[in-house]
Amino acid sequence: MEFSASMKVDRNYTSSVVMFVFLGITDEKELQLILFPVFLGVYLVTLFWNLSLIILIRMDSHLHTPMYFFLSILSSIDVCYSSTISPRMLSDFFKDDKTISFIACATQYFFAAWMGQTECCLLAAMAYDRYVAIGNPLQYSTIMAPGLCQKMMAGALGTGFICSLLETIPAFHMYYCGPNIIQHFFCNISEVIVLSCSSPFITQMILFWAILFVGFGSFLVILLSYGFITVSILKMSTIKGSFKAFNTCASHLAVVTLYYVPVFFVYMRPHSDHSEQQDKVMSVFYVIITPMLNPLIYSLRNKEIKQAFKRMLKRARHFPQ
Repeated sequence: MEFSASMKVDRNYTSSVVMFVFLGITDEKELQLILFPVFLGVYLVTLFWNLSLIILIRMDSHLHTPMYFFLSILSSIDVCYSSTISPRMLSDFFKDDKTISFIACATQYFFAAWMGQTECCLLAAMAYDRYVAIGNPLQYSTIMAPGLCQKMMAGALGTGFICSLLETIPAFHMYYCGPNIIQHFFCNISEVIVLSCSSPFITQMILFWAILFVGFGSFLVILLSYGFITVSILKMSTIKGSFKAFNTCASHLAVVTLYYVPVFFVYMRPHSDHSEQQDKVMSVFYVIITPMLNPLIYSLRNKEIKQAFKRMLKRARHFPQ
């Protein structure tokens, strides 16, 4: 593949590369024919389940609690996260030349990073919510007041936005003179900055601190919250109460595991241990598969959501034609 160098090379950080080329998930035509309907189905299920969950939580007053407020925000983030990458990836299955403009690549990374880092912060907020519900049940409604929930949501979105902006601007202001082939199916910043002809040190340091602050910071909050939850459960006098308390956390723990394991696998391994194909597979999990599984995990394990769904179907049957 030839890289684009139609612009005159300018050493004042005006990149001669005007577009990038994705290698995609695979270059095998037979495998592409199999993967396209699979990923299309995953994306459609992601949209259907997440949007259905958002509508259900909004319509049913029994679900107007902090836990379901955060869950509806998580579903909104998953829709945006998946839609930032999946449509482009699906369209590339039919293209021999999987090109993306320089600006479009920067835009895709900005929104993907914004949603991804917001999800880290939101999962931490949801862990704190579970700790308050189990550790301080009598004060739960007072502590987790609507005002605090909204501030936590705004804080998660704001943190994700600022960190994404701080990562995107220096990364795409670097000098790119070619080659322009991204060894991935989307604009993963770690795959982009290695193509730069200028020093990536500043961008790499910003990425490191962002991962440390948002990734490890939110993960630490989750670990501390579950540490306190474990202590609270051990203090409970009955096995039934302990099981019920743990069961309320099971869905959140599953979602945290599905998200953090592949993210840490991709971004926290030493560079010498990186395998391009392994990174692609793990990236598929956290940007495509996880947004589909999150609402399914919460819906299939949650009696309140099942009951709310039954109430909605009952109202729909009695709705005048």
